[in-house]
Amino acid sequence: MSDTNKSAGAHIVRVDSDRSGQRLDNFLAARLKGVPKSAIYRMIRTGQVRINGSRCKAASRLEEGDEVRVPPARTRESAECVVAEPIRRQIAESLIFEDRDMLVFNKPSGMAVHSGSGLLWGLIDGVRQIRPGEFVELVHRLDRETSGCLVLAKNGRALSHLSAQFRDGQVDKRYLCLLDGLLREPVVEVDAPLRKLESGPQSQVEVTADGKPALTRFHLLQRFPDCSYAEVELFTGRTHQIRAHANHLGLPLAGDERYAGRDSVKKWKNRGLRRIFLHAHRIALRSPSGESLTLDAPLPAALRTVLDGLEQ
Repeated sequence: MSDTNKSAGAHIVRVDSDRSGQRLDNFLAARLKGVPKSAIYRMIRTGQVRINGSRCKAASRLEEGDEVRVPPARTRESAECVVAEPIRRQIAESLIFEDRDMLVFNKPSGMAVHSGSGLLWGLIDGVRQIRPGEFVELVHRLDRETSGCLVLAKNGRALSHLSAQFRDGQVDKRYLCLLDGLLREPVVEVDAPLRKLESGPQSQVEVTADGKPALTRFHLLQRFPDCSYAEVELFTGRTHQIRAHANHLGLPLAGDERYAGRDSVKKWKNRGLRRIFLHAHRIALRSPSGESLTLDAPLPAALRTVLDGLEQ
């Protein structure tokens, strides 16, 4: 049994300039080392955490000078994970861009971006162990199953600048996907609100009139006899947006065990696909220094092999 300590009572923390723009959940995770993410979310949800005296959400962005009420929390000191050397090496080798303000990784499929929901570590933890003592924060997120471009900030100013671009829809995000079925038009736009389902063993989202606005555009790249290779343009950033909108079209993503039917998943496994066919291949934004950047992550070999097999 791991040692369990209790921190001091609730206290107020003033946000410094280097944490301006950071999400509340990440801010708390950095201060409450060893506290499970699930416990942090519960503290926020139940109102134990306050920003300037007011209730808040996990995704709330902090500003310099904000006062955050940090409640007492039980920590498991021995639970702090060590990311294995082969994984750290894989993360280091997936770096595709770095300057003084940001890092961009080609995140592998199957690797979470952060710990939580039963996961002891994520890519961000590996990066912090590769670069101990450095400021490194996630600017946005990708599903665990999705590979491709993931942006991290190296200082508070960059975090605030980059997070604002993602939040305001100023980042051009492009994905490559394989749809199980035929996209009938060269360009298909899905403007359909999405809402998270409250029940079920795996979290899902569904198209519903009372959901949050979500806009996705599918560009047909190549049509095969029973599937379509497409580039996806995201105009909003909802959870599972591409997956849910593809399913709404009746064209679930190949290999999507959460949204596609059992027969579809089995068919693609027989064709050699062992993961979801969804890859964040390009991201275009303005760097904190004012430079326009377009960054590309090559399609993983496992997905390229599946495409090559369809062309034979």
